[in-house]
Amino acid sequence: MEENYNKNTLLFLLLAISFTLSSTTTATLQTQTLTINSLPNPSTLSWPEESEQQEESLSDSEPLSLQLHHIDSLSSNKTPQQLFHLRLQRDAARVQSFNHATSPNQSRPLRSGTGFSSSIVSGLSQGSGEYFTRIGVGTPARYVFMVLDTGSDVVWLQCAPCRKCYTQADPVFDPSKSRTFAGIPCGAPLCRRLDSAGCNNKNKVCQYQVSYGDGSFTFGDFSTETLTFRKTRVTRVALGCGHDNEGLFVGAAGLLGLGRGRLSFPVQTGRRFNQKFSYCLVDRSASAKPSSMVFGDSAISRTARFTPLIKNPKLDTFYYIELLGISVGGASVRGVSASLFKLDPAGNGGVIIDSGTSVTRLTRPAYIALRDAFRLGASHLKKAPEFSLFDTCFDLSGLTEVKVPTVVLHFRGADVSLPATNYLIPVDNSGSFCFAFAGTMSGLSIIGNIQQQGFRVVYDLAGSRVGFAPRGCA
Repeated sequence: MEENYNKNTLLFLLLAISFTLSSTTTATLQTQTLTINSLPNPSTLSWPEESEQQEESLSDSEPLSLQLHHIDSLSSNKTPQQLFHLRLQRDAARVQSFNHATSPNQSRPLRSGTGFSSSIVSGLSQGSGEYFTRIGVGTPARYVFMVLDTGSDVVWLQCAPCRKCYTQADPVFDPSKSRTFAGIPCGAPLCRRLDSAGCNNKNKVCQYQVSYGDGSFTFGDFSTETLTFRKTRVTRVALGCGHDNEGLFVGAAGLLGLGRGRLSFPVQTGRRFNQKFSYCLVDRSASAKPSSMVFGDSAISRTARFTPLIKNPKLDTFYYIELLGISVGGASVRGVSASLFKLDPAGNGGVIIDSGTSVTRLTRPAYIALRDAFRLGASHLKKAPEFSLFDTCFDLSGLTEVKVPTVVLHFRGADVSLPATNYLIPVDNSGSFCFAFAGTMSGLSIIGNIQQQGFRVVYDLAGSRVGFAPRGCA
């Protein structure tokens, strides 16, 4: 009798524990609501008045603020599906370019050498950035589209006379018509800052070259020039005046490098803007308003949570941050550990944050663990076929909203809780949505701009930190 009693007691305890565990598992799955939107249609560009400013109305001391637009805004003749496919192609080329740049066996350049704010738009085509703005170059200012790119340093644009130029939306800049254009002498300190400097023996002017991992490059004279952002003038910016520009660039006149290197725009203008800038990229499927960028102390959001920047001993361009783990549905994902994202002493691995990559890439073991955890939490959703690089997709046709597991990125000192639209995105107009992460065989992981949407992302180079402020586009 006592033996039966003990057996019954043990069985009861086991059932109670089992029920408690299953109840706890169900109760602790944290979810949020995803509102179903279609792929965004390309928005019509709306820029501030761009007629040549009177020099008296320009200021050398105004804070700097810009409007940013996505590259799709330059392609109103394409369908949303075509634009999405092009975006994924650009993304693949850019990731390949980064993997090339961080590779210990990267090839040498092709030639050896003889506080403000603005809107952002996606600009150059393959591998060269997603967002661009309108910038005045020279005196008087000639306005052109330029890509803003946190993944590169050197500022450059196409210049006449062109030995080889790609097609751009605006007339090619002619330095002979600017009163403030000046070539940099070969022996000048600015010339020596270039990774690959040359010298034009005829006029003793410094020459530059930037080559990208996708085979694109720009080559020409290294010079100083005045840049105008709306009514804010920034003088003596060192930039490349490119006479030979080849590869996959399309539409924009050039590139404003926002990286950490010595020749990037925020580092060059460090005294004026204190090496601080921030941007907020809007979710284009939910809002037609432009994204924005701010330079200077006003770029720092009071609600931002900061994570320290890490130095790559081999490469100073990229913004490396420390990813410690990821949570799905309120629980840490087993198998995603800080060791998978370590930047080693040789400069391999690590995690960078980048404005020009769309889809976040995680080193493969981390991605598989994250994907499997999300699939488990989203098992109530109807599955859909794989799509391009996405292997976890759902059929949400006929629905207006669904509950999905939460996703939180845990950086050192900053937990970033993603809105549902930052990780479950439409890939067509038929209700197919995919989990917007991908695995990579490279050791380098990249936090892309889909995951950054809606946050004001603060780059404080002076404080060696990056911050995230939710709902930062207001």
